[in-house]
Amino acid sequence: MSEHDVAVALVTGGASGIGAACSRALAARGFRVGIHHFRSVDAATALLEELPDAFLIDGDLGRVEVCDAIYQTLRANGGRLDVLVNNAGVTHNAPIFTTDLADLDRLLQLNVRGTFQLTKRLSRLMMRRKHGRIINISSVVGSTGNPGQSAYAMTKAAIDAFTRTLARELAPFGVLVNSVAPGLIDTAMSESLSEVVRDAIIARVPLGRVGRPEEVAEVVAFLASSASYITGTTIHVNGGLYGG
Repeated sequence: MSEHDVAVALVTGGASGIGAACSRALAARGFRVGIHHFRSVDAATALLEELPDAFLIDGDLGRVEVCDAIYQTLRANGGRLDVLVNNAGVTHNAPIFTTDLADLDRLLQLNVRGTFQLTKRLSRLMMRRKHGRIINISSVVGSTGNPGQSAYAMTKAAIDAFTRTLARELAPFGVLVNSVAPGLIDTAMSESLSEVVRDAIIARVPLGRVGRPEEVAEVVAFLASSASYITGTTIHVNGGLYGG
């Protein structure tokens, strides 16, 4: 079997946290995984050594030319992409009164604009083959809101709306589009929350604990390899904090 016969998955922000867990879970399902990263060279290189047949892609997804270059790279290497996991994102924890437009623009640039542009480019590879899965990582706060995260919650709500609309657009081409909305997960991003805020969230979680990146990745892997009749849906992974 040539490498062009192996299903390919690309995970943005795939070198650490939920992204790394998704990269591992997809590799375990037999995918050749593209690990995208930006400035996470050491983590990406270590993960590359761990996963057979994986490959690295780097660059700032907030830049249009980077998204275009990723498309050209995949096209030059067989033109195959079966799964795109839009995981890369940034957060900002501050009340609206101390959040300025520069903070909002930074979140919109990667969380929304980058996801939109990369998906626009790479979905063409799936449409040509009449098959593909796009999985967007959003957040529970996109549905519930959270004090001190107005800008971040806005971008994640946008991702869920994007998911529902894109699912309808791409259904005729055999491409399924879903989002996975984690709650409080044990990652570097969640560590930026104060202990008081973390404890308050955990107190509202029926399972009474923080989630693990692997528990999110299990759902991503299911959507990537099974789930043939699920599209336009947001699946919440939050220990019962919110059910959708």
